[in-house]
Amino acid sequence: MDFTIASILALDGLTNGAIYALLALATVLVFAVTRVIFIPQGEFVAFGALTLAAMQQGQTPPTVHFLLAMTALVALLDGWAAWRSRQGGRGLLRVFLQALPGLLIGLLAFWAAPRQWPLPMQAALSLAIVTPMGAQIYRLAYQSLADASVLVLLIVSVGVHFALTGLGLVFFGAEGSRNPAFWDASFSTGALSLSGQTVIIMAAAVALISALWLFFEHSLRGKALRATAVNRLGARLMGISSTAAGQQAFTLAAFIGALSGLLISPTTTIFYDSGFLIGLKGFVAAVFAGLASYPGAALGAVLVGLLESFSSFWASAYKEVIVFTFILPVLLWRSLRDPHGEEH
Repeated sequence: MDFTIASILALDGLTNGAIYALLALATVLVFAVTRVIFIPQGEFVAFGALTLAAMQQGQTPPTVHFLLAMTALVALLDGWAAWRSRQGGRGLLRVFLQALPGLLIGLLAFWAAPRQWPLPMQAALSLAIVTPMGAQIYRLAYQSLADASVLVLLIVSVGVHFALTGLGLVFFGAEGSRNPAFWDASFSTGALSLSGQTVIIMAAAVALISALWLFFEHSLRGKALRATAVNRLGARLMGISSTAAGQQAFTLAAFIGALSGLLISPTTTIFYDSGFLIGLKGFVAAVFAGLASYPGAALGAVLVGLLESFSSFWASAYKEVIVFTFILPVLLWRSLRDPHGEEH
């Protein structure tokens, strides 16, 4: 290995690390607010990428049907709850207004998909299709178990992961797809070549991380999510709805996952189950931060990306083993630094 090869591997590692950083931040966000170790985070990556691929082919994405089905199911559950609590017409009107965005997005997708919109507009519509699924999955799978133990929530996450992976196979089949790059430019410095897509990935990661920092530091909803993460009971006593906080956290996680899928799909072929491995590497980065620190998660993601890149050069057959073995010394270090007390 010389300096040129090391530079190329480092650039590749930083590019992958930017994607892992986004997924790690989403994992930390969901766990901090809801105590859910969200294993299906990677499924949003696959759904976002494959939804855009379907629109590139002029087809209506199967995820549109999934969105409409979940919208209808959530509306039925909320309508039943409103009727049981005798909220009358106001409650039913609120349920209808909550379901209306999903219905409008679905109808727009049916109309727009065969018309071959430009790539940026198709990407925006793909985000609009996948993002609402986060709150819907929270409503259907997690909301009734909000006060359950972390272990129960983990078991539910495993079930949701297998359900979404199976649906992905039904929706998109076993064949993978690769989307066109959002920017075809190329920049060269000596032997090092930087593609326009790489620039977009890094810029999007920095922009989204900065936006999340501004959201949590300077917006009322962001501060409400922080309060829920710090003390759920105290946040409830202050009038902050833990249910709304959970829905917002899952919505942000779905948006970040779908955006990551759109960004990474021009650089690699995405299959229906590709998101699990990508999301798992984001989870390794989040564990590096103890599922609590956003800067620590970003740093862990960069380390995971660099470790994966250099491992692919030295021992490509074992790169996944090396990456996931990285979690063991981190867990040992955290266990020795923060010994477990008595659990209640």
